[in-house]
Amino acid sequence: MPTNRILFADDDPELGKILQTEFTSFGYDIEYVQSGEEAISHIEQNPVDLAILDIRMPNVDGFEVLKFIKREKPLIKVIMLTAFADLKHLVMSMKSGADRFISKPYSLEELRYTVEDLLK
Repeated sequence: MPTNRILFADDDPELGKILQTEFTSFGYDIEYVQSGEEAISHIEQNPVDLAILDIRMPNVDGFEVLKFIKREKPLIKVIMLTAFADLKHLVMSMKSGADRFISKPYSLEELRYTVEDLLK
């Protein structure tokens, strides 16, 4: 079975390194980028099955990356993450085409289960 390719975009490098290590140990091919611009560039140049996007990133935020994905690569599954979990962000995420919405702090098990569910 081919390895699922995940892109994780978040401006917190510590969290990025942790998730990259954990998801690699689960058998996923995961790339970490620190900005929305890097996320869009990565998606343009590499196959991705699932994107995990932080909503709040400087310059290009997670919603802009989500809009790009839905316009250019609509088969990519998307999980939106935010520390600002309010109804507005949830509704905006779902209306924009996100597959899931997870608020920080989240457990690694919750995120892993969500990823596995979307990629099966």
